[in-house]
Amino acid sequence: MRASLFKLVFTLPLGFILMFTFVSSQAAPATGADTSNTQSTMNAMAKANAAVVGVKVTAVDDARSVQTLGSNRAGSGVVIDSDGLILTIGYLMLEAKKIEIITQEGKTLPAAAVAYDQASGFGLIKPLLPLQGVAPAVLGSERELTNGEALLAATGASDSDEGGVSITQLVSTRAFSGNWEYHLDRALFTSPPVSTGRGNHSGAPLFNRQGELVGIGSLFVTDATGLNEAPGKRQTGNMFVPVELLKPILADMRQLGNSKQNSRAWLGVTSSDQGGKIRVLRVSQGSPADEAGLQPGSVVQAVDGVEVNTLESFYKQLWAHEKPEQALKLTVREGSEIKTIEVMPQSRMVSLKKPDGI
Repeated sequence: MRASLFKLVFTLPLGFILMFTFVSSQAAPATGADTSNTQSTMNAMAKANAAVVGVKVTAVDDARSVQTLGSNRAGSGVVIDSDGLILTIGYLMLEAKKIEIITQEGKTLPAAAVAYDQASGFGLIKPLLPLQGVAPAVLGSERELTNGEALLAATGASDSDEGGVSITQLVSTRAFSGNWEYHLDRALFTSPPVSTGRGNHSGAPLFNRQGELVGIGSLFVTDATGLNEAPGKRQTGNMFVPVELLKPILADMRQLGNSKQNSRAWLGVTSSDQGGKIRVLRVSQGSPADEAGLQPGSVVQAVDGVEVNTLESFYKQLWAHEKPEQALKLTVREGSEIKTIEVMPQSRMVSLKKPDGI
């Protein structure tokens, strides 16, 4: 019974909120903090959902990110301050020439990029016209969440969908390494995934039972629990970037368009670490790795003489230098040959066509 309830998606906010309240009481362990009654939970959920918007982006024609993200992108965001500042996932707005938001009333408003932080993955945008009557979401913390706890994931409206809300639950909190030179020491994994019939998980806000924002949706994943189960037994779900990572960098993002931790070496490779080997899957054209002659299929064994066998160790060794533009020596195996390749990394931001406003 409970498992089937978690798969329901509600189009009527009141109906959803009532069910969410019931599932929360069943799925989450009772604690002294769980003293709010049904009415206060309903109010918190309604307020949280009202801060969600849809996000539409059109990238510049010759943007490098078009190769992997496409020219036209759609996702979600959430208002986080009284000035209408919207938090979303940053890859949506990479190299954008046009950004729009869609309100819950179905209005489309022009918006501008404010910041993109490569290190966390967060993006900030702001509508060019004022949002009327939208109260900002309250920033919470994932530190108080427990596995099995019921959470609310919301998606904004798009051209073809009204957006919606889904009940999900936290199934794992652990480190995450993306194959695109991205790593989080702590990420949130939920299951079931945001319904594919309710817009895009990209930038979808994740709320706790108090209606506080605890994460921003980044990816669909096939192994939400991280238990290395057999393919047929794995839980699909979503990875969310914890909003706790935003708090110490928000001021820098507003002022600088990124954060101080954003300055790190970038090679331009897509890699995997299966079987304890860092295998290069793809090399971006014109990237530092491409210029150095690194080839897809190569296995990276060491960075500056330090052995690497996971994506996390690979990335952290790449980022060990204080300045991103500092030569690195990669020990790689190409077929049966072991060679050393010197690469001159650059900041990822240098390679991107910057949207207006950043």
